[in-house]
Amino acid sequence: MYGNKKIVVVLPAYNAAQTLPQTWSEIPFEYVDEVVLVDDASKDNTVDVAKQLGVHHVIRHDKNKGYGGNQKTCYSKALELNADIVIMLHPDYQYTPKLLVAMISIIGNEVYPVVLGSRILGNGALKGGMPLYKYFFNRMLTFTQNLLVGQKLSEYHTGYRAFSKEVLKGINFMANSDDFVFDNQMLSQIIYKEFEIGEVTCPTKYFKEASSINFKRSVVYGLGCLSVSLKHRLAKMGLVKSELYA
Repeated sequence: MYGNKKIVVVLPAYNAAQTLPQTWSEIPFEYVDEVVLVDDASKDNTVDVAKQLGVHHVIRHDKNKGYGGNQKTCYSKALELNADIVIMLHPDYQYTPKLLVAMISIIGNEVYPVVLGSRILGNGALKGGMPLYKYFFNRMLTFTQNLLVGQKLSEYHTGYRAFSKEVLKGINFMANSDDFVFDNQMLSQIIYKEFEIGEVTCPTKYFKEASSINFKRSVVYGLGCLSVSLKHRLAKMGLVKSELYA
């Protein structure tokens, strides 16, 4: 608990058996009440490792539903558990669980209802081994998206995110894609609904076991992000209607 608020951490997992123990060991359980791991039909023994560690809620998809589909299950389960604050933490140990306390406190003290762990604030991205082409595309995409949606975020592409329950209940995240662009659609919805977003500097690690998408998937993702921001702008102008913003 933080104050009187229930804290639930969600772990969208895919082939995370090797990195899950280290991620789990650094979660600050003096604040975190429950952890939900959703395994997206992994090919390794992620589920067995999660149960051995004592993860409170382990859900396994029989078929791979994609990164966005995994998050839909994560957030739905967290709301079912009556969470007040929900934090998505990748179990591949690319993001440090040690920032959870800071992110929880920002929402718990009602400073911001959404907090992103930014790899771009400071020098965390390149220092942590982010490929140069990914860093370049991240900066270009973020600049363009900020112009389109009227924001000043340092990045839209981090996977380290914390939300108040009011935010999760206030957006239609179930209408989003099951693919990687889900993250971007979710931020678009949050901005559209005028929830304020805070950011904290987040170191990151790129290594063999950490999840990542290849160059081709990165290009598809980037084009998808631009499409999301353009639709956001047109929806704000009243020129298109979308169930994303219902």
